[in-house]
Amino acid sequence: SDILPSVRARGVLVPLLVRPNGSPGSFEIVAGRRRYFAAKTVADERGETEPLPCAIMEDGDDAGALEASLIENIARLDPDEVSQWETFTRLIKEGRGVADIATTFGLTEHQVRRILALGDLLPKIREAYRREDIDTETVRHLTMASKAQQKDWLALYADPDNRAPRGWQLKQWLFGGQSISTKVAL
Repeated sequence: SDILPSVRARGVLVPLLVRPNGSPGSFEIVAGRRRYFAAKTVADERGETEPLPCAIMEDGDDAGALEASLIENIARLDPDEVSQWETFTRLIKEGRGVADIATTFGLTEHQVRRILALGDLLPKIREAYRREDIDTETVRHLTMASKAQQKDWLALYADPDNRAPRGWQLKQWLFGGQSISTKVAL
């Protein structure tokens, strides 16, 4: 683990976030698994166990636990938008609102809604976006397309003899017409 040398030298400096797991005196880790496993490795190497600093959450706050875990992971990693969509969708199911998610993750409500719009995509399109096979502009347009239009687009995308429209061409393909400058419009 990348934090193992630091834990060997200084121990665990940042507390693990834990909560009761139902058994008396027993806890589950909400945030800090990497620190825990690094400390466990050091304890196994040295043959002695050091107490770990822990912050204890209230029992039963599943949304709070999920949120805390996700905040720590998002701070550590820069997740792709599909991972953010998965996270935000789970929080919505736990009863969080768009405004609450925006505040928690330091985003605008518009950004959160734009990420949640990825749920309107067919799973194959979402996965292609996660793999970065599809650019952001194309995905934004596809979130506004019907499922039938998405299926038609996927057929073109999968066909080696055709070229699926992307970006502004996709917008024209989906919604028709072309944009012209107001300077030359009648």
